[in-house]
Amino acid sequence: MPDSCPQPPPSSSSSSGSSDSAPLLLCGARLTDGRTVDVRLGGGRIEAVGTAGSLVVGAVGARVDLRGHLLLPAPVEPHAHGDTALSADGDGPVSYEADEVQRRTTEAALLQLGHGATVLRSHVRIGDVQGLDSLAAVLRARRSLHGLAELTAVAMPRVLTGAAGADGLAMLRDAVKMGATVVGGCPDTDPDPIGYVEAVLELASEHGCPVDLHTDADDPARLGRVAAMAGGLRPGVTLGPCGGLGRLPADTAARAADQLAAAGVTVVCLPQGGCGSAERRDTAPVRLLRSAGVRVAAGSGTLRDVSNPVGRGDPLEAAYLLASRYGLRPEDAYDTVSASARAALGLPEVRVEAGFPAELLAVRGDRLAGALSLAYSRIVVHRGRVVARTSAVREYCSSAAVALDLPRQGRVQPP
Repeated sequence: MPDSCPQPPPSSSSSSGSSDSAPLLLCGARLTDGRTVDVRLGGGRIEAVGTAGSLVVGAVGARVDLRGHLLLPAPVEPHAHGDTALSADGDGPVSYEADEVQRRTTEAALLQLGHGATVLRSHVRIGDVQGLDSLAAVLRARRSLHGLAELTAVAMPRVLTGAAGADGLAMLRDAVKMGATVVGGCPDTDPDPIGYVEAVLELASEHGCPVDLHTDADDPARLGRVAAMAGGLRPGVTLGPCGGLGRLPADTAARAADQLAAAGVTVVCLPQGGCGSAERRDTAPVRLLRSAGVRVAAGSGTLRDVSNPVGRGDPLEAAYLLASRYGLRPEDAYDTVSASARAALGLPEVRVEAGFPAELLAVRGDRLAGALSLAYSRIVVHRGRVVARTSAVREYCSSAAVALDLPRQGRVQPP
């Protein structure tokens, strides 16, 4: 099931749901296995995949020419911070006025949709000065984005133990009633981190919500206890960014990875940088975790806020960094922002095959490695319709070099 408690608001919808859009034919797309195909979409799903030129669409349908494009399952964003996004350039302290939070969240979601992320999980602070106002603003942004992208909210209280914890726990319960579909927070900053985790897991179990916790994971004993407590919880527990695992001795980190794998915990790493809830910017040891059987997804973290003023919020950049800096194969790197990230969010699998949800990303190029390197032009499909386009045209002045028949970013000229 997608991110949700038992009774999500009526405006919430799954990316696998039906769509009112007209049939759509994607023509001449290249797949990662080297085939060139036509793909027909309808009702929010892939209706058929055939050799190029073999499929037709009805009179009311539309065609999109994808010659020169690689067609992929769309990525998703498992770790965003919409309430603080795009705040780095402002004068003075970050504003948490409801209208401003809603504007930032909406703009950030649209930027990330343009990159290809059709589903986003946004972590939202509750309590302190903002109370539940920021969450309410993010939920309004979610409703305004309906049909373009799916946005879910993670409620993040500051403290859940001791005298101050009672207020935080009451606010977390109110957040779930308002429409936060995931519960989480930062146990590392609570005076009793294990008590914090226990409180979150108990409430999540009561309401049937997923859990998504921020932790540096640099304390192996604490991490082991968290894994033991999380093992039986469904629909699941996610931890991130877990950069501290990489600073532990190799044998200690390997034991921790085995514990996380046994508990079925997902780790979301942030290769583009940390976030306001994580002081260190190390990236989790993705190869170690994957070899232990831990599901590893990659998120973008913050998008141009004070903790990362140059954050891009681009899933393909996250995959690029995991391939170029941390040694994953391009296919495995892309999996962290697509299939594994979708599974972390409880979303159905997407393949470019008949019957699967029509959540797709077309990028100019013919191989995945090249797409991760130079994916400037992108076409994004959500629930069976094109919801975003980015076109990049590169031009050169006349010279002998550009007279050669070299591949270029730009529109494919008809034969």
